Amino acid sequence: MSSIDSQTERSSEDQNPNACSVVEAVNEIGSEWRLLVLHDLVDAEEKRFNELKRSTDASSRTLSRVLDDLEEAGLVNRRVEDKPIATYYSLTESGASLCPVFNELENWADKHL
Repeated sequence: MSSIDSQTERSSEDQNPNACSVVEAVNEIGSEWRLLVLHDLVDAEEKRFNELKRSTDASSRTLSRVLDDLEEAGLVNRRVEDKPIATYYSLTESGASLCPVFNELENWADKHL
């Protein structure tokens, strides 16, 4: 392996140890679909699966996978009711704490993009 290849394969922590937590955070919430779902839930106390599907325009498969990932990460709560059968999603306290982050990203994007 050439030295260029080995430099390319270094982890982000090796390149900038101070950026590690930022990189981890972006990896956790940084996909387009995850951000879209999280941002959509910021504006609602709770949403049903089909409401999220309509508002995000995600396929059922994609939305299901993203919601599972967000629930596993502790950012989204899932509540199931039996009669009528319905699944509701809301932000956890950890997920809701992203609201100021979204506001700052929006401010930055308005200025620089």
